[in-house]
Amino acid sequence: MTSLNPASERPHAIIIGAGLGGLSSAMRLGAKGYRVTVLERLDLVGGRGSSISQDGHRFDLGPTIITVPQVYEDLWRACGRDFHRDIDLRPMDPFYEVRWPDGSTFAARQDTDAMEAEVARLSPGDVKGYRKFLEDGRKRYVLGFEGMVAKPMHKIWETVKVLPEFALLRADKSILGLAKSRFKDARLRMAMSFHPLFIGGDPRKVTSMYALVAHLEKEFGVHYAMGGVQAIANAMAKVVRAQGGTIRLGVEVDEIVVSKGVVQGVRLVDGEQVIAPLVVSNADAGHTYTRLLRNHGRKRWTDAKLKRKRWSMGLFVWYFGTKGTRGKWADVGHHTITNAPRYEGLLKDIFIKGKLSDDMSLYIHRPSVTDPSVAPDGDDTFYVLSPVPHLGHDNPVDWAAEAEIYKDKVAVEIDKTIPGFRDHLSTEVVFTPEDFRDRYLSPNGSGFSLEPRILQSAWFRPHNISEEAKGLFLVGAGTHPGAGVPGVVSSAEVLAKLVPDVETVPAETAMKVAAE
Repeated sequence: MTSLNPASERPHAIIIGAGLGGLSSAMRLGAKGYRVTVLERLDLVGGRGSSISQDGHRFDLGPTIITVPQVYEDLWRACGRDFHRDIDLRPMDPFYEVRWPDGSTFAARQDTDAMEAEVARLSPGDVKGYRKFLEDGRKRYVLGFEGMVAKPMHKIWETVKVLPEFALLRADKSILGLAKSRFKDARLRMAMSFHPLFIGGDPRKVTSMYALVAHLEKEFGVHYAMGGVQAIANAMAKVVRAQGGTIRLGVEVDEIVVSKGVVQGVRLVDGEQVIAPLVVSNADAGHTYTRLLRNHGRKRWTDAKLKRKRWSMGLFVWYFGTKGTRGKWADVGHHTITNAPRYEGLLKDIFIKGKLSDDMSLYIHRPSVTDPSVAPDGDDTFYVLSPVPHLGHDNPVDWAAEAEIYKDKVAVEIDKTIPGFRDHLSTEVVFTPEDFRDRYLSPNGSGFSLEPRILQSAWFRPHNISEEAKGLFLVGAGTHPGAGVPGVVSSAEVLAKLVPDVETVPAETAMKVAAE
């Protein structure tokens, strides 16, 4: 094998994938003194947080909101930089509006009094339950976020020792079950329990620990990054390059090369081999193990074991632009969530039955009300997302046959919120789970890797330090702490705690420790 830069004396680390987890890892390792090479198969950085520009519109393809800004501030600080000098964050108020078929609405806001007023408007008897739910969220934040998110969890003891606290907090109860115990009104039960859908989890099944989102939103707010999440990815790439790192776009890793149980580097699809004793995979954990390590025997993460895991749902996403509509539909803000008549039944169709339902709930993103750069003057840019089954069910959806039919059904629902939008369409792009499979190499076309159930979290999730090959590490949605941008960025912080600094450790020792 040949190194990309044999003249360099700094230990070399390869990052597979320039998603937000990969870029965060490159920043962390660069700050620790490593010579970093990032290998990305797409033509721009960001991974699922990348974008498409078409006919004057910029469509952010994945995450759209920024929560827990200190995660990014800490990352930049580790690199001797100021996040807010690079990124312009705008607070959202309200965060989002939830709408139901009966015409009722709920505006989520940071101010506690305003939130209590919203609860009282829908269900006066639930204000007391809302206060209890906030306290539920605070306690779970202290244990689940402060105590575990940025901490390595590859040793089972780290999980075992928190089990008593998990039991006290009834982590075995689902987030929807917790909401049912606090709210009588079905609408509020939905509004307080749907958040795991943003990281691929079924609210009927994922742990009540996700009540911590209510605390996160109240404590730190919800923000939008001007220029979209793509702007954050671009800023990350700029830091990596300023550290002396290399980012190669349009190159795909075909295999992680292992000899006698120790990582040697990677082989690209064109046959080029790149040597490094430390490899960090930001590819999906399932793809890393079943494809990139296909020629290496695996003790824990075998194909059969991964096949038995529960994967997050798929996503149908319609990105479109509208001509001359800036200022039209004045009641539609930056973030709107519309509900189907069914909540639990729809979740069961998506996650259990694998059935494409006629009714649907939608997330409608209209960034042009905050960021004019996403569309031509006077126009709007939209992103409409519908959760759908992933491709791994017994009778998967045939998207070649169903995509246009389903899009028409989605259009009928959108029209209830944005009446007449089809008369103004100027450009569009549609993603189905098949696009997630093909573009992001996501197993089963799932939107968020493994579903974040309690027995697929912490020690039970693929570890940040791989037991399958010395010198191999994992970051991103499929490993600890999980999906969602704060979790993905935090996985790089975990990585930094597992890999020694180059400046304080001789290169040969650093590589030996990293491999172990």
